[in-house]
Amino acid sequence: MNSSKVAKVSFKEQMLQAREDAIVQTANRFLAEKGFEAMTVDEVAAAVGIAKASLYKHFTSKEDLAAAAMLRILKQAQEFVLTLPATDAPLDKLRAVVRWSMRMQLASDMPALPRQNSCLRAALMANPDYLDRLMAFSQLLGGWIESAQQQGVLNPELPATAVLYTLYARACDPVLEFLKAGGQYSDEQIVELVLGTCFDGLRTRAPAK
Repeated sequence: MNSSKVAKVSFKEQMLQAREDAIVQTANRFLAEKGFEAMTVDEVAAAVGIAKASLYKHFTSKEDLAAAAMLRILKQAQEFVLTLPATDAPLDKLRAVVRWSMRMQLASDMPALPRQNSCLRAALMANPDYLDRLMAFSQLLGGWIESAQQQGVLNPELPATAVLYTLYARACDPVLEFLKAGGQYSDEQIVELVLGTCFDGLRTRAPAK
C-alpha cells in the first residue's frame, strides 16, 4: 500500500512538472513574439488550456514567469555549449554560441524582456539557479574571449566584459527582424550576415597578398 501511495504521488508530481513546462514554453513563445509588456498571464493560461488560478500555483506573477523563461533559455544555451567539440578554437566557439542565439531569436524562441523593469530584475536576482547558471556561462564565454584576445583574433584592447555584453546583445538584435521583414534573405543568410558584422566589423578588408 505504501508503494502504491508513493507511485501515485510521483505521477502527480510528473503531471505538475509537465504542466509547468508547458506554461514556461508558452510564455517563452509569447515573450519572443510580443515582448514582456504586451504578454498577459491570461493569454498564457488560455493557450496552455488551464485557469489563471492554476497558473498562479506555479508562478506568482508575470515577472516570475518571465524569469522562468529566462532560466529555460539559459539552460538550453548551456546544453548547446556541451555539444561543441573541445578541440574547436575559442573564437569558433564564440561564433557558434552567437549563431545559436540568433537562430533562436529568428525561430521566436528567445524571450524579449525590457531593459528597465525593477520587478522583473528582482525576480531574476531572487532566483539562485538563474544567477549561478548565468555566472558560470558568463565565465565560460569570458574565458574564450580572453583566449581569443591572447591569440590575436579578437581586439586585445577591448575589455572582455564589453565584448561579452556585445555578444549577448546579438540575442535580441533588432537587425535580425528588420532583415527578415525585408524578405530578401533566408534565416541562415541573415544569421551569417549579422554574425559577420559582429565579429568582422563593417570596414573593408585589404586583399591578402
